[in-house]
Amino acid sequence: MTKKILALLIVLWLTLGSLGCVALQTLTPTAPATEETAQPTSTPGAPVVVAPPDDPVAALESQVENVYSAAGDAVVNISVTSLAYDFFRNAIPQEGTGSGFIYDDAGHIVTNYHVVENAEDIQVTFADGVTIPAEIVGADPANDLAVIRVDPTQHSLSHVSLGDSDALRVGQFVVAIGNPFGLEQTVTFGVISSLGRVIDSPEGGRFIGEAIQTDAAINPGNSGGPLLDLGGRVIGVNAQIISPSRANAGIGFAIPVNTVRRVVPELIANGRYAHPWMGVELFDLSRWAEALQQAGENVPDEGLLILSVVPGSPADEVGLQGGQRKITVGNARDFPAGGDVITALNGEPVHTWSDLNIYLELQTRVGDTIQVTVLRAGEELTLPLTLTERPQ
Repeated sequence: MTKKILALLIVLWLTLGSLGCVALQTLTPTAPATEETAQPTSTPGAPVVVAPPDDPVAALESQVENVYSAAGDAVVNISVTSLAYDFFRNAIPQEGTGSGFIYDDAGHIVTNYHVVENAEDIQVTFADGVTIPAEIVGADPANDLAVIRVDPTQHSLSHVSLGDSDALRVGQFVVAIGNPFGLEQTVTFGVISSLGRVIDSPEGGRFIGEAIQTDAAINPGNSGGPLLDLGGRVIGVNAQIISPSRANAGIGFAIPVNTVRRVVPELIANGRYAHPWMGVELFDLSRWAEALQQAGENVPDEGLLILSVVPGSPADEVGLQGGQRKITVGNARDFPAGGDVITALNGEPVHTWSDLNIYLELQTRVGDTIQVTVLRAGEELTLPLTLTERPQ
């Protein structure tokens, strides 16, 4: 009886155990079925419009690219070390950068005078990154031009072609290549905004005429680099900007290439440019005529009053007259009055000092004889004057 009860208990225990296993398997949570996640896609939009190859915009873009391809290798970065002196006369090295372009196969490079002014060391970096030393060949502060030279055996040279600045038109497209803020081989694009501008020369009291105004971006470091037409020809040397921040404000100026044609060969041959000289000290009546008239002087509203004549100068030889007496004008005592008033050169009216300066620079050369028209005691006279070289 006891054995039957024990066997019954064992069978019952095994039955419950098997049911427990099934229950445990049934109660075990299963992973939920995964749904396929959609991959993100771009939002459909309007197609990008690309100018066809024969579109004028695409053609213009291609021309700008071709200008860079043709002239880019001829544009160089110029690094200059100069010396300044502190209060105790200690030398302090100063560094500056600018641009330039290769002028010929002999290694001559054109740049601005103010880029290499007072340079103790000059290094030229080419488009491929190679840097070699250079030396100054000649400089002309009055026209803000200089020529430096590298050894042509140290690097292959690709020089530019020169255009004709007399043939330029306002609105014409132009390309500037240079190294603004040291960023080498930078290309900017714009138009000729105006022609015949007058800008200040680095040589105090003088002016550069026929400057080209452009809105192509010109910044510090562009100085000395070329301004080119869409034919890849140099039409100017980038030189100055007008900007309260010293960065591009859309008003830049370039020295015309015809000035380069006139000046650079003499810098290479002689190291300097011979500027025509009359030998007179002048006073601009366009600003001060009224003050002199109130002081009792019979002077015109415009023209150049001769204050003095340099002895032995061309003006002295033809009999031009400076001040004949001393007067008081406002707070100025001993003002030299009574001299001739220059009103025209070769029949071209000159109203201001910049008019005379620019006419002599652009229209005459040393050795030329010009006709100088003056007023002397109310009478008009015309005297022939042969220009000589301005003393250094």
